[in-house]
Amino acid sequence: MNFNFTQEQELLRSATRNFVDKEIMPYIEEWDREGQSDPAIYSKLAELGLMGVCIPEQYGGSGMDYNSLAIVCEELERGDTTFRTAVSVHIGLNSMTLLQWGTEEQKQKYLTPQASGEKIGAFGLTEPGAGSDVAAMQTTAKKDGDHYILNGQKTWISLCDVADHFLVFAYTGEQSEKHKAISAFIVERTWEGFSSKAIKGKHGIRAGNTGELFFEDVKVPKENLLGEEGEGFKIAMAALDNGRFTVAAGAVGQIMACLEASVSYCHERKTFGKEIGRHQLVQQMIAKMEAGYQMSRLLVYRAGELKNEGKRNTRETSLAKWQACDFANQAADDAFQIHGAYGYSDQYPVSRFLRNSKAPVIYEGTREIHTIMQAEYVLGYKEDKPLSKTLPAWQEETIASLTNK
Repeated sequence: MNFNFTQEQELLRSATRNFVDKEIMPYIEEWDREGQSDPAIYSKLAELGLMGVCIPEQYGGSGMDYNSLAIVCEELERGDTTFRTAVSVHIGLNSMTLLQWGTEEQKQKYLTPQASGEKIGAFGLTEPGAGSDVAAMQTTAKKDGDHYILNGQKTWISLCDVADHFLVFAYTGEQSEKHKAISAFIVERTWEGFSSKAIKGKHGIRAGNTGELFFEDVKVPKENLLGEEGEGFKIAMAALDNGRFTVAAGAVGQIMACLEASVSYCHERKTFGKEIGRHQLVQQMIAKMEAGYQMSRLLVYRAGELKNEGKRNTRETSLAKWQACDFANQAADDAFQIHGAYGYSDQYPVSRFLRNSKAPVIYEGTREIHTIMQAEYVLGYKEDKPLSKTLPAWQEETIASLTNK
């Protein structure tokens, strides 16, 4: 066991933190109120090499390890969940899935421009009537010569109006076959019949673009089938292993943000003649945040190390996602409480933290889904079977392109 970060990882953390302090912190409250953010953020992230941080250099990425992706997600969520979500979707759900399942031609055409940040990737699985129950989806893709004709709708899709490429899941067989009849496709925004629409009035992550995708007789070339027909459910679950990893890492960053804000306020605010940090019940909340922060980090980096070694990590990632998101939700609630009446305003960031902390407890597997998963692993009812394609183990590459920036 090695609990030390490399020099390169420390440089990465410092660069990402500086970026957040300069490019996000001064503007996030305004963006949150307006329900939008500066789209130039993504090109600036790309300039730092962060839009492909763990993608091999041969495909335009920075070639760093999977725990380096966790570091980026931690630091971005410290700024706001919006930007961690963007990286989670672009890298975790889309680009890493292309890396794992794509043909060489698909990687060259789609992964390479995504890793460089030239193009943005997103992920289309959830539907109005299909969330945790993936088999309830209604979207279909019917084979027609050299194309598939895609029809249907997706909802709660991050980067819906921003992304250039989408991984979309649809039935290519009879719905009665359920998971065995689902396939995955790479879809381009510019294709005829594709449209998107943002969802307004969200409870949290307001600065982020989230919405619906619509497919009306969209012609998808057969070359854009990802994996084989009928492998879509397996591909989606493998993608969620990566997405959940980034969500868990982001939750660690949110706990960090709650701690930073709360510690500052504990020294600033006085009641009954002393700093509120001197009151034991306030100290109890601070202590819980610290415990959640430390435990969550260990779970996240353990999952990341398994990814580095090329080992299946569905069980470990599920546990990290479940626990880290629960800890973050509790930390945000405690941070709000520590700030008292001021927590109820946007004078301090904790009201935003609390609003943002709820979504990760729901998406990419609710806490209830992960609770069931963990119990079934322990009871021996659930066992992960080998996949036809695995996420490549990390191999150390030159990172001068990142550290010299």
